[in-house]
Amino acid sequence: MSSATSKKLRIHDNPTQTHLSNAQKQFNKLSQKVAAQKQLLSAWQDTIPRYNQLLSSKYRPLLDSYNKQRSELVYLLDNAYHDKHFKKADKSKIQSIIIDLSLDLIAGHGKDELKELYNRHSDSDFDADNQAQEAEVLQAMKAALKKMYGVEISDDDDVSSQEKMQAVLEEKLKEQQFKKENRSAETKAKAQTPEEQEIEARLQTEQENLKKSIQTVFRQLVAVLHPDREPDENERERKTALMQQVNVAYGKKDLLRLLELQLEVEQIDQDHLDNIAEQRLHYFNKILQEQASELQAEIAEITQGFTQQRNTKSSPEKVLEGLNMEIRNMQHNVSRLKTEIRALQSPAALKNWLKTYR
Repeated sequence: MSSATSKKLRIHDNPTQTHLSNAQKQFNKLSQKVAAQKQLLSAWQDTIPRYNQLLSSKYRPLLDSYNKQRSELVYLLDNAYHDKHFKKADKSKIQSIIIDLSLDLIAGHGKDELKELYNRHSDSDFDADNQAQEAEVLQAMKAALKKMYGVEISDDDDVSSQEKMQAVLEEKLKEQQFKKENRSAETKAKAQTPEEQEIEARLQTEQENLKKSIQTVFRQLVAVLHPDREPDENERERKTALMQQVNVAYGKKDLLRLLELQLEVEQIDQDHLDNIAEQRLHYFNKILQEQASELQAEIAEITQGFTQQRNTKSSPEKVLEGLNMEIRNMQHNVSRLKTEIRALQSPAALKNWLKTYR
């Protein structure tokens, strides 16, 4: 959506009204908010595929190369551990580095071939230790889920990964909510007072009026844009394209876009916007508020794993800048480590390196 189009959809002061009413001010504020959220959502939808492509084509190959070099360093250190040129203090430090590096490469990057070295130098068993740790974590997570959500995770539930655990939790929460709603509905039906019945009736009426408000705009557009009613072929093509936009907007309950289309086809003008009845504005504002909340939730959903992974809530532009910086840093690390490994073939150089290693 262009900024020019967004600016048009704004209520202005008019000669018969010195100041905008609260409903008019809210309409302007919500229209601006929805337009900004739509623009941000579009930016993320464009950025995330570009980010993922850059991640897979450049960063991950560099990371693989870096981890390959680190594995070579582990093997080099293992050979040095058995070399008579190195004293007990040197060997103790070599062993400590082997354990730290191999643990990170196995646990974080799937380098299972290093398990034998890790087990030998740590005098333990990686798989046994990992199983015991996973069992402890699983029990802690079960206890936390029961405390936070009242959800019982049984031994029959497959929670062998974080994704499966999340799926089990969501399913149990749905069941919990379903039972709660059923109990609530039964309780409400049995114990609803006349006042409560009146409130519920008003809420239902409000929902019907909201639905009719957006239907009215949709029907007005259909009345002037339906291509079957247009004899001119070129005009029919134009109206067909516009009707597709109308149908998409109506399907999404995108009131903002429907009103913009009304302006675009000159079905309404600025004077019409400036003089929308307060009651109609009330329903428009409710719809726009719902749309703003839905857009915010959609943005949070498509960026959730992405922002958690990178520990950021930055803008799409800064996210791409950050990844490019990471790629440059990784290129430097790969080049540096290759040079170091070539130099460390010499026992004397390796001894000096051990003194500086932290």
